[in-house]
Amino acid sequence: MELAHYSDYALRLVNTEEPARNKDTLTSVDAVRSLFGPSQQLARRVTDADLTRFRNVRGRLRSIFEAADSGDHVLAVDLLNSLLMEFPVTPQISGHETLGPDGAPNWHMHLADHTSNATAGYAAIACMGLAFHLTEYGADRLGVCQASPCRNAYLDTSTNRSRRYCSDRCATRANVAAYRARKRLEAETSANSGRTAVTAQDSRAASEV
Repeated sequence: MELAHYSDYALRLVNTEEPARNKDTLTSVDAVRSLFGPSQQLARRVTDADLTRFRNVRGRLRSIFEAADSGDHVLAVDLLNSLLMEFPVTPQISGHETLGPDGAPNWHMHLADHTSNATAGYAAIACMGLAFHLTEYGADRLGVCQASPCRNAYLDTSTNRSRRYCSDRCATRANVAAYRARKRLEAETSANSGRTAVTAQDSRAASEV
């Protein structure tokens, strides 16, 4: 598994909340456990106390995405480094369930969890994954959806660094909104031009009387 893949942990946690819509799906122990995906061993360790801790980590991770999205990459890195120091990981070589062509284990790096609680384990993996993604692809690859009021976080993996939305749905909605705004502006401009022409014509007629 590529270590940058662990950045999905950060993304899943951040996007449990949509501040502009006042929506929060991280409201129960089961909701926290669902974030772990196939890592059931970690999920089983979740307790009621982790709910508040997860929300705290979520807010700090969102700040990283917002700083990177605004172009303040130094702040984004500083915020991420602070989390990395607070939630360290233990790298470990693993070959579980993966065999090479010769039948031997396909050795790869794995982020092992030896933390005291589920929040620390999840945060350590999420932050290290985000760190690998940032250093491999660049801080400008961390973004916040531009389709208001969404504001979901995303990781840009496009070849030309052009991503601006968290999903195709948001991109479509933003394009439709922009199209309608242009049409309204064109209609207003046309109406104003018409009124100006009528006013000018009335003025000429009045001067001829």
